[in-house]
Amino acid sequence: MSAVGTRTLRIGTRGSILATTQAGSVRDALIAAGHEAELVIISTKGDQSTDPVQKIGVGVFTAELREALLDGRVDVAVHSYKDLPTAQDERFVIPAVPPREDPRDALVARDGLVLGELPPGSKVGTSAPRRESQLRALGLGLEVLPLRGNLQRRLGKVDSGELDAVVLARAGLSRIGRLDLVTESIEPVQMLPAPAQGALAVECRSEDTALVAILAEFDDAPSRAAVVAERALLAELEAGCTAPVGALAEVVESLDDDGRVFDELSVRGCAAAVDGSDVIRASAVGSPDRAEELGRSVARELLDLGARDLMNVTEGGDADA
Repeated sequence: MSAVGTRTLRIGTRGSILATTQAGSVRDALIAAGHEAELVIISTKGDQSTDPVQKIGVGVFTAELREALLDGRVDVAVHSYKDLPTAQDERFVIPAVPPREDPRDALVARDGLVLGELPPGSKVGTSAPRRESQLRALGLGLEVLPLRGNLQRRLGKVDSGELDAVVLARAGLSRIGRLDLVTESIEPVQMLPAPAQGALAVECRSEDTALVAILAEFDDAPSRAAVVAERALLAELEAGCTAPVGALAEVVESLDDDGRVFDELSVRGCAAAVDGSDVIRASAVGSPDRAEELGRSVARELLDLGARDLMNVTEGGDADA
């Protein structure tokens, strides 16, 4: 059954400020295009639990949204793309990946400090083994501590003095209008972001072809190519969102031998030991229409360099946010 026509499109979202802001941008775009739309709040296991994500399972922030799609409570679901399992579910389709926010990680530190200014022994909170491993690999002598909770709770740890700094996704702070808190946007050469960080997945039922066509109007080709490459890398590594794996794909302009401009997709990936003792990196460049192939080729290079052993030793932690 189609969800379009005279019906109001119901957009499922988690209830956090960040999630509703993300979903609200999709709602507003639909309304601007002439479609009635509203948000429907869906509670997820990830929101209800304080346990690390690896204890409560992959997809803890997305499963209930997908259930709501299947039983007809909502017509559209908006996810942080990095929260979705990499395995394809044929019941669903993602017609739109809107323009991606800056995918870098961000430091929010006391007294306006940047990473290099934090004294050895400074307490830095992070939600992800990926961040923990790359922070330790910088050799700054930081005490890296686990961190859970929504953005406001995490930021409050710095305000209260419990932590000297936290590392968060810059995109989340941007979406809630708090980039003023960022003391440093961490460059990818220091810390590669999580695969698909900063990207949204606008999902609906595969059978709802009329809605698929409407949502596809909001798809951003460069953002989709980047996300496809990064998630293909993650899938080839057989790693989940809690693994110490970073990836970043970007569409960049290049010149051919005749001086003509053309687009290429640059893909970088890393796998690391959580204790920071080893980080292995690989990269590839090619046509954006080869996004999946490029992502998998980078993953295979990482595997050849020993990524599997690193990940087997260092599994654990919590999801990125």
